[in-house]
Amino acid sequence: MTGTITLETPEGLTPYGGVEANAAWAEEVRALARKRDAVLLAHNYQIPEIQDIADFTGDSLALSRIAASSDASTIVFCGVHFMAETAKILAPHKTVLIPDARAGCSLADSITGAQLREWKAQHPGAVVVSYVNTTAEVKAETDICCTSSNAVDVVRSIPADQEVLFCPDQFLGAHVKRETGRDNIHIWAGECHVHAGINGPELAERAAANPDADLFIHPECGCATSALYLAGEGTVAPARVKILSTGDMVTAARDTKASTVLVATEIGMIHQLRKAAPEIDFRAVNERASCRYMKMITPAALLRSLREGADEVHVDLETAARAKASVQRMIEIGKPGGGE
Repeated sequence: MTGTITLETPEGLTPYGGVEANAAWAEEVRALARKRDAVLLAHNYQIPEIQDIADFTGDSLALSRIAASSDASTIVFCGVHFMAETAKILAPHKTVLIPDARAGCSLADSITGAQLREWKAQHPGAVVVSYVNTTAEVKAETDICCTSSNAVDVVRSIPADQEVLFCPDQFLGAHVKRETGRDNIHIWAGECHVHAGINGPELAERAAANPDADLFIHPECGCATSALYLAGEGTVAPARVKILSTGDMVTAARDTKASTVLVATEIGMIHQLRKAAPEIDFRAVNERASCRYMKMITPAALLRSLREGADEVHVDLETAARAKASVQRMIEIGKPGGGE
């Protein structure tokens, strides 16, 4: 298959060394997970070895809901910190571990609870809609959470004459504003540094070189508007441009009739897409779109977490209760859809 993505091997990727040692690592991980009564969850952006050892792989919200419904007493969340926090919010009675507590998120870090409170004070009466890619503190200050696949529906559920504060992703916010046509939506200027770096010119170059390819574009990407422009001017057939969450990309991969798909999101997603539809040539629009925070969750880190019970994630009960309410309101509006 052409267009193979080679992930840079993080330090400590192989705890022992060699194929046989990797098998030994996997066996020890499984044994330790059983001993801890743990379910292993891996986000779609994790390295392939982590995705393949997990009990469940998917987007952050879907994994958090699995965490809440699982019979396991311990959740090991291989993702970034806000994702593990969300699992703790939805399953407060369970132990939640993240293999490396330093695994943060540039998007979640782009707004704090204090900043959101100040913004709200400037727009009294406005409804706050926050992407699930936010901290527990921000969710606690939020009226309704949203995912990338249901953000438009969430905003449409709000009366047309009521102001909306949308945070923190400016590109997802622009997508929502474009789809809803609202002029009373205020958008926070946050971004995911990885998605923001996937730009329009390189998307146009890849699309021109692959005229029959479908385009799977994450709405957090800086190139999402460019993709719609290419469709509008006829450079790419409009039906081939698909603005999708990571979860929806997997579904679309199984349904596409294209032989080649250009993918604009973090490159870890390629692994799941190829597993879903191995006959299709999936190619990253930007092969450098790798999140260093996601890649902090190495096999060595996972093994350490299971051996030592490190690093446990805590959310104070009051914050968790308020944050859970904003997630629950989103669920009540309709099907949550893909997480991010």
